Amino acid sequence: MIVVVAPPARQGRTGGARQALVAIAQVRLMVLSLLFGFGMLVVVGKLALLALWAEPAVARDMALALIPPRGDIVDRNGAPLARSIDAWSIAVHPNQLIGDKTVLAQKLAELIPDKNASQYYALLNSGGNFAYLKRRAMPELVTAINALGEPGMEFQREPDRLYPQSNMAAHVLGFLDAQGRGVSGMEKILEQQLSDPARRGKPVALSIDTRVQAALENELGRAMTDLQARGAAGVILDVHTGEIVAMTSLPSFNPNALPGAAPPNNVTQSVYELGSTFKPLAVAAAIDSGAITSMARRFDATRPLQVGRFTINDDPGDEQFRWLNIPETLVYSSNIATARIADELGAARMQDLFRRLGFDRRPSIEVGGAKPLWPTYWGRVTVMTTAYGHGIAVTPLHLANAYAVMVNGGILRPTTLLKVDPNKVPAGERALKESTSARMRQLLRLIVTKGTGRKADAPGFRVAGKTGTAEAASVGGYDKHRNVSTFAAAFPIDAPRYVVVAMLDSPKANANTPRTTAGWTAAPVVGRVISRTGALLGVTPDNNRDIDESDLLPLIWQGPGAPKAAR
Repeated sequence: MIVVVAPPARQGRTGGARQALVAIAQVRLMVLSLLFGFGMLVVVGKLALLALWAEPAVARDMALALIPPRGDIVDRNGAPLARSIDAWSIAVHPNQLIGDKTVLAQKLAELIPDKNASQYYALLNSGGNFAYLKRRAMPELVTAINALGEPGMEFQREPDRLYPQSNMAAHVLGFLDAQGRGVSGMEKILEQQLSDPARRGKPVALSIDTRVQAALENELGRAMTDLQARGAAGVILDVHTGEIVAMTSLPSFNPNALPGAAPPNNVTQSVYELGSTFKPLAVAAAIDSGAITSMARRFDATRPLQVGRFTINDDPGDEQFRWLNIPETLVYSSNIATARIADELGAARMQDLFRRLGFDRRPSIEVGGAKPLWPTYWGRVTVMTTAYGHGIAVTPLHLANAYAVMVNGGILRPTTLLKVDPNKVPAGERALKESTSARMRQLLRLIVTKGTGRKADAPGFRVAGKTGTAEAASVGGYDKHRNVSTFAAAFPIDAPRYVVVAMLDSPKANANTPRTTAGWTAAPVVGRVISRTGALLGVTPDNNRDIDESDLLPLIWQGPGAPKAAR
């Protein structure tokens, strides 16, 4: 057997090469280990730094978690009007960003176009600790921002306010600011109650009925659009409890959109000269005070009434040019006869009734309202003109309260937007005699069946009320080309339960509505609202029932010149 043995020199060269390769591998491994260790040290250090800087955000999240959900607001039947839900907020810690801020700003501008890329870039370079990027964010947006992979972003779940009915009753509800505090409406008034942890799960019931509210908003909005009016207002009031069953003001707003400022509530915050709707009030004052004891008593309306340098006329087309009794004064809506009644009544007694009705102070309601424009001097002309709604300006809510007094037996009660316990109805204060109220119910019904309010009649619901058309106030006087058209009604007048007031600011005539007076504009709105909501409010239509007017009907002139159309 032959054995071959490698030369010693060759073995040494092979072993040395192998050792060199092993040494090189060890060096490379050491370098990689050092690099990896350094990288890990950087990451751990950055995470530690982030953890230290993120402490305030953790504290803020804990504080938010401790804030109880805001209580719900519901209508009188339990339907939700305002609810608290979970929502997302997206925030950034500018001093903790590790990515390219230029790229990040561009991405944010694409995903959240509330700001442009330059604005976001300035925010990201502000060096601040915390800033919100988006409140009320959708889950899809949260996912997209999170996918950017920037650890300096923060996502919070926090309570949010949802108004499921959108614009419905917006002026009643109000809205919240970015911090979740009530800014206006019942959200502001009920702030403490809605935020009270002890009331968690106990919704606050308003007096509003969403079904009735929807009908009122729909009919007013339709009329405002058709007649190109500048604004509108409407209210439905329970005459025995003072509860507001529906209240709307147009233009409106969406409380879900966090409005910076909402348009005024025309029902409570705006005052108007409401024209001939005041005439029944003047007649009521005369009856209540004893200045008028007979409905057959007549007042001279044969010609315009001259008082100093002022002339009081009846509206063109409505003049009777004869002596008018009390029912005729209201049925024909005579300024002249009403002014003569007021002249006999006198300043003291006219002011006394207006004060008893609250026309000298802000409306009594939780959300507050505007103070009426009360005449500074009650001379003879002022007494006469205020009797037909000129020279004194009140809110539509003041007018609704006054009509409630005229039909409910003479009691003035505070109005409320909160549901009233039937066993805790306020006693109220007497403003008119019960006998005066009974008489006014008859007279108001005659205006609808025989006079200017015919277009407000709703079959079976026994509607009573009065039209009012006044020139719109303007800078330095009145605008003869614009008017405020109002109809104030009560139903069913044989057993009154509700007052309905509708007002249109500056309506315009069209092919279907040739005149802008209240009998053509506001009265039909009231008639449609009552037809749609009467049964919902528990009033059963009955064409066989009505108030007894047998003692007044013979007093209405039936000859030439008798009213044939609503004016």
